[in-house]
Amino acid sequence: MDVSIIIVNYNTISFLIDAIDSVLAKTEGIEYEIIVVDNNSSDNSKNILAEKYGDKVIYLALPENIGFGRANNEGAKIAKGRNLFLLNPDTILLNNAIKILSDYLDDNPNVGCCGGNLFDADGNPTFSYRKYFYSVFFEISRLFFLLPEKLLYGRNVFFNNTNRPLKVAFITGADLMIRKVIFDELCGFDPDFFMYSEESELEFRVAKSGYKRVSIPSAKIIHFEGKSFSNNFDRNRKLLASRNILIKKMYKPLTIAGINVLFLLNTLVRLFIFTLLQNKEKTLIYSEIYKDYKLYN
Repeated sequence: MDVSIIIVNYNTISFLIDAIDSVLAKTEGIEYEIIVVDNNSSDNSKNILAEKYGDKVIYLALPENIGFGRANNEGAKIAKGRNLFLLNPDTILLNNAIKILSDYLDDNPNVGCCGGNLFDADGNPTFSYRKYFYSVFFEISRLFFLLPEKLLYGRNVFFNNTNRPLKVAFITGADLMIRKVIFDELCGFDPDFFMYSEESELEFRVAKSGYKRVSIPSAKIIHFEGKSFSNNFDRNRKLLASRNILIKKMYKPLTIAGINVLFLLNTLVRLFIFTLLQNKEKTLIYSEIYKDYKLYN
């Protein structure tokens, strides 16, 4: 089999149906399977999917919510495809993206994983990859409101405008295609992550194994990012917790200390700016980030 499409669901049945419908409508010319891994949802997804798709979708029910990465690991255990396509439920394929990505992996043995260009609900370019891993440079760039990144990478900071494959540090987990043999050799996603940053950590290990990570702009997908979260505070707490795990796995203590000082500085600068601007929502968000940072550090 060419590709195993793994979609992790947690109470996102309406998005999930649209995602599966787009896969069935747009994907041709390859042999594939669709595996839905359900993190103990309460959205009646098992019965809804069975009634709508029958045996076109393999449904793997988990007894509890174990997070994004670990759920994908469970899906990979039963996957038959030589390539795994890890697709978020809040996505819609715009073209035959799965075949485009799979063919690229098959034709380029030095590439370990790849992904397409992502668009938001209004058709605007959105976060599809990073040109570098989370680091001191990232926090310095944030301090100057991403100007260093823009000077280095121009219009290709997070979205591929080149019309050609582009080497990147990591592809977002919303549409990550990876060789199953590599995924298995690296034991998949690190189970220490519940949600967020697990894809960059995995692709950091892919890079250390000598494989490239590539953005393929001809593969096009809509991503309704963050629609499954009830509020920004929940999302930010998960981001911060995962960030702390990530840097401990990637860097030595001195580098971690430098990153943390810059992160705290960035948080305080934004808190000060939004307080001056009387932006109550963002002031509250950065105030909570500061409190959570102090709690975890």
